[in-house]
Amino acid sequence: MSVRWRTLRDERRRRLGQNFLRPGLAEQLVAEAGFRPGELVVEIGAGSGVCTEALARRGVELVAVELDPVFAARLRARAPSLGGRVRVVEGDFLALPLPARPFRVFGALPFARTTDVLRRLLDDPRLPLARADLVVQWDVARKRAAAPPDTLRGAAWAPWWEFRLGPRIPAAAFRPVPRVDAGVLVVVRRERPLLPCAMAPAFARFVRGSWPFERSGRQRRPHPSARAERSEREEPR
Repeated sequence: MSVRWRTLRDERRRRLGQNFLRPGLAEQLVAEAGFRPGELVVEIGAGSGVCTEALARRGVELVAVELDPVFAARLRARAPSLGGRVRVVEGDFLALPLPARPFRVFGALPFARTTDVLRRLLDDPRLPLARADLVVQWDVARKRAAAPPDTLRGAAWAPWWEFRLGPRIPAAAFRPVPRVDAGVLVVVRRERPLLPCAMAPAFARFVRGSWPFERSGRQRRPHPSARAERSEREEPR
C-alpha cells in the first residue's frame, strides 16, 4: 500500500470519524437487537459493511446509508450477494428523507453527530420510527438512558420514547481504536404515548422554559454529564 493511499485513507477516516466494529461483535449486536424478517431497517453509517452483512442475514429490508463515497461504492458492488434486499444510499443521513412506513434504525453513530442524529429521529414523534439500536459514546448512552431524564432533550422526548442502556463496548473492539468506550443505546416507541404526537413542539417549548424541573420545592440539579449537550470527536462505525 502506497504512502499516498494510506495518507488519503487516514485523512478520510479522521474527517468522517471511521472506527469500525469487529465482525464478531457486529454479529452479536445485531443478534441482540432481535430483528425479524421483512422489517424495514435503516442502517446509519454502513462503513465497511460488517453490520450490513449481519443485518442482511436476518432477512430484513435494508437501506444502508454511507457518506463515504469509497465505502458506498464497495458496498453497492457487494449488495447483490447479500440477499437482494439491500439498497445502498450514498449521502448524509441527516439530509435524507426517512421512510413513511414503520421502520427501525441500527448503526454506530459518529460521536460528534450523536445529538443531531437523535434529534432527527426523535424530535417529531409522528415519524414512524419503531425502535433504534445505536452505538454511541458510553457516557452518552448512560446519560440518555437515565430515568428520570437528566437532560432537557431527554425530558422533551420522554412522552413518546423509552430509553434503555445496552452493553458497554470497549474501545479495543474498534479499528482503529478510539479514545473512549462506546455502548448501546436502545430507543423504543412507547406503546401508549403519554401525550399526543401533535403536542411535541409545544411540550418541547414548555420543557425549555421550565428546565431544570423542581422536586419537593427544591430545584433539581442536572446530572454532571448533562451540563452540556456535547460529544467526543472520535466516531466509531
